[in-house]
Amino acid sequence: IVAGVASIAFFSAITWATKLFLGLGAGFAPPVPAGVGETIITGMGKRWMIPVITTIGGLISGFLVYKFAPEAEGHGTDAAIDAFHHKEGIIRARIPGIKIIASAITIGSGGSAGREGPTAQITAGCGSLIGKLFRFNARDRRLAMAVGIGTGIGSIFKAPLGGAILSAEILYLQGFEIEALIPSFISTIIGYSIFASWSGFTPIFGEHLAIAFHNPETLLSYAILGILCGLIGILYSRTFYGVRDLFRRFKISNYYKPAIGGLVTGLIGLALPQVLGMGYGWIQLAMEPGNLPFTILIALVFAKIVATSFSIGSGGSGGVFAPGLVIGGMLAASLWTIGHNFIGSYLPSSPEPFVVVGMMALFGAVAHAPIAVIIMVSEMAGTYTMLAPAMIATGLAYILVGRNTIYESQISSPAASPAHKYEYV
Repeated sequence: IVAGVASIAFFSAITWATKLFLGLGAGFAPPVPAGVGETIITGMGKRWMIPVITTIGGLISGFLVYKFAPEAEGHGTDAAIDAFHHKEGIIRARIPGIKIIASAITIGSGGSAGREGPTAQITAGCGSLIGKLFRFNARDRRLAMAVGIGTGIGSIFKAPLGGAILSAEILYLQGFEIEALIPSFISTIIGYSIFASWSGFTPIFGEHLAIAFHNPETLLSYAILGILCGLIGILYSRTFYGVRDLFRRFKISNYYKPAIGGLVTGLIGLALPQVLGMGYGWIQLAMEPGNLPFTILIALVFAKIVATSFSIGSGGSGGVFAPGLVIGGMLAASLWTIGHNFIGSYLPSSPEPFVVVGMMALFGAVAHAPIAVIIMVSEMAGTYTMLAPAMIATGLAYILVGRNTIYESQISSPAASPAHKYEYV
């Protein structure tokens, strides 16, 4: 119940922050996916204001985070994973509130970030708070926190089964927190029902039942897509942590680092406004041929990696899930655009299924949560009909990614986690 209500609060905060910063400041309204509203590309009244707004957003977010809750910097999911393994499931009570405000400002001002990481930390904090309130022991408090991660993400993305599995899978490079599954099933459905009753039950990207897999010849192109997603996934994780480490070496106050990251993102946004914000509306547009030219599609793959690295790696507050889906989706749309004139029989007839699988393959691999992400994206797209090509593409990407991960706090396996050290004596 708490996670469902917190997801509503966070979603509303992002909406209002986007209207305040990008809407009033630059006269720009990023397109939204079909499950949220009408996907429309609007003009930009004051394009020159973009770097100013992203810098101001980074400055405000940095002040809030580093003044009141330094643990809330970055993408949030990593901090929640670290609290599970090393802090007995304890997250300070102030974290959820600070994370909601700081992340809404980062995203609403055009920062290249998603709502998954903040939601994970917000609702994990709620789980930790409930654990302290009911005086849970360390084991049950950890479980409450892990369940919070899955419930929040499953609620705000309207993907309850994927969210529940994510709570067990995302904690490790290899392995599951099996005990979290059943409570996550129960909790995620409750959170999802509350959030969807408020926002509507339409999947994030609408219903895509017509894209069913029925041509085995196309599996070769999905295998190629999986290999490319694995390689770009490695580039994504290494660039992100390379920029993060660069900012940590800067001898300036932490308060100003997110402003620098915001400025870089804003300058990229001047040339390529599609990098601003979460980017789900642009994925929706990429699912139909002709909406976005090839140059924009391929440029977005690399621009989104750089913009996300600077927006969040500088200390800004936002998630890496949405950017990962955008990168994977745009990579898939680019490959389809190149290939459909030459090897059309080995490709699906439209980029729609390719984009859906590209999202799964890239982020499922780099997050080391292939099963959860396959199911989550299926729920977000309103169809389970692409499981066969998704399994091939995501499996190949996962093998290629190896131990590269976008969540550096992940432990290799349950046997290596401090949470289970006494169970394996």
